[in-house]
Amino acid sequence: MIKIGLEIHCALSCTKTKLFCGCPNRVVGEPNTITCPACLGLPGSKPRVNAAAIEAGIKIGLALNCKFPKEIFFSRKQYFYNDLPKNFQITQYEIPLGKDGFFETQEKRIGITRIHLEEDPGKIIHAGGDMIKADYTLIDYNRSGVPLCEIVTEPDLRSAQEARIFLEELSRVLEYLEVYDSGREGALRVDTNVSSGSERVEVKNISSFRDVEKAIEYEIKRQAKIIEKGSKVVRETRAWNGSQTVSLREKEAEEEYGYIFEPDLTRTAIDEKAVKSLKKTLPEMAADKVKRYQKEFRLSRETAESITSDLHLARMFETVVKDVEPKLAGSWLAVQVPKTLNYNNLRIKDSGLRPEHLIKLLKLVEHEKITEKTAEETLRKIVLNPQDPENLVKDMAKIFDKKELEDAVNEVLASHPKAIIDFKSGKKEALNFLMGQVMRKTKGRGDSATIRDILKKRL
Repeated sequence: MIKIGLEIHCALSCTKTKLFCGCPNRVVGEPNTITCPACLGLPGSKPRVNAAAIEAGIKIGLALNCKFPKEIFFSRKQYFYNDLPKNFQITQYEIPLGKDGFFETQEKRIGITRIHLEEDPGKIIHAGGDMIKADYTLIDYNRSGVPLCEIVTEPDLRSAQEARIFLEELSRVLEYLEVYDSGREGALRVDTNVSSGSERVEVKNISSFRDVEKAIEYEIKRQAKIIEKGSKVVRETRAWNGSQTVSLREKEAEEEYGYIFEPDLTRTAIDEKAVKSLKKTLPEMAADKVKRYQKEFRLSRETAESITSDLHLARMFETVVKDVEPKLAGSWLAVQVPKTLNYNNLRIKDSGLRPEHLIKLLKLVEHEKITEKTAEETLRKIVLNPQDPENLVKDMAKIFDKKELEDAVNEVLASHPKAIIDFKSGKKEALNFLMGQVMRKTKGRGDSATIRDILKKRL
């Protein structure tokens, strides 16, 4: 039986500083400029714990139904990697921040073994190839010390697709908690553990959900071929290079890391009252919003799920729907807005679109002052260059003037005699063709109901 477990490393973006020092919690900048003696591991430097990171970790634990200990402490995970200059990582091992939780997707319930906080290593850049064939290696320590929350699941997943769905829904929860930024470099990195028999194989540091799915699919097939030949799958750590997994090293046992208590940090008490107080501050999650949107606004499940797939999209909907008919607001925020943003490779929070823009635009559609086609064209302009929709559509207003529309119909009929013959011989699609031609002539601004009436009378 296939067993799949995941280790998800979520870079917390909600703290101002790194986990154990006062450096800004950001990774964008000239290499090795967002550093200090502590995150560079220089002799004599001392770490100090970021309380905001612990609070964020507790929120994640609450959302994942975890149990919390009375106190936590940090340990040193000893190993030699060039992305950690002090040759150990400050993490949690013996007592994690949370454990024995669960997360329910639409598919199934996934057990959460533990969640814990740790510092991120630096960033390794292999020049001229991968880690095996690189000409040389560069290291940027800007990321070193960024707070990570590692989420470890039970091996409850049974397919690559289940793993991808789980990650998509977990990412949504983390976004709603506002503890991480999905657009940030290295925001969510995943190690997969795949077992087709007695031994499990770990595939390290996969950065996209689609690649997680592909890496698991590849590993399942690779292990199946080994078993078919009568050989045994070796317990090892592998890497995903975009098309296949490649061997890195034999998998270390936990005791090989030589965990010891971090002597430069004290134990931290987890106050039960503080946890209960934090629980009251948790936001309404996507799954709950879907149910509410269906009940309160009569939206279809598909529309509600599309809107709630992005927290900022959901927030915009809840503002827009106060002034715009729910079905209209829902369809635009589920389809047209995401489509326009995707075309321009933008996230809604990075675009120029604001609720007031969309309200004005949809009001024009509601009152039939512009066509939906005109509204779509206007939205494309607003996303890139925020402007008042009413100013943009001055020359794009819907045409109701009967004389103007009759002239357009006459010109189209004169240019397409065959379509007239087709219509009279019973081909109903000829009417739609002529409608399209008139709409084109009016640049999409003609009132379709009026055009249809004129066409039918003339035909």
